[in-house]
Amino acid sequence: LVNGEVDGDCDIAGSVTLAQAGVWRGMIKADTIIISGHVEGDIVAVGKVEIAASAKILGTVTGEAIAVAVGAVVDGTMSTSGQTDPITFVEKRKDGG
Repeated sequence: LVNGEVDGDCDIAGSVTLAQAGVWRGMIKADTIIISGHVEGDIVAVGKVEIAASAKILGTVTGEAIAVAVGAVVDGTMSTSGQTDPITFVEKRKDGG
């Protein structure tokens, strides 16, 4: 869980969660990625990417499946590598992260 600021890239075998107050400048590469904060850079997941309503992303988002909550801002391209149909969801977390 990242709740501060990060300048740099990561390549993690596991999951990365960026909290609502978190800011990440650089590429995030991990198995599963959950974004509630601000990202300036590309997001690459082997599996699922979850983008919360509070998220603001400037960059490309790639994953096997991508879930985007109503209210999230993604300024860039989204691309899925999986064969699943699009799924919509409603953000149910009280704090967005």
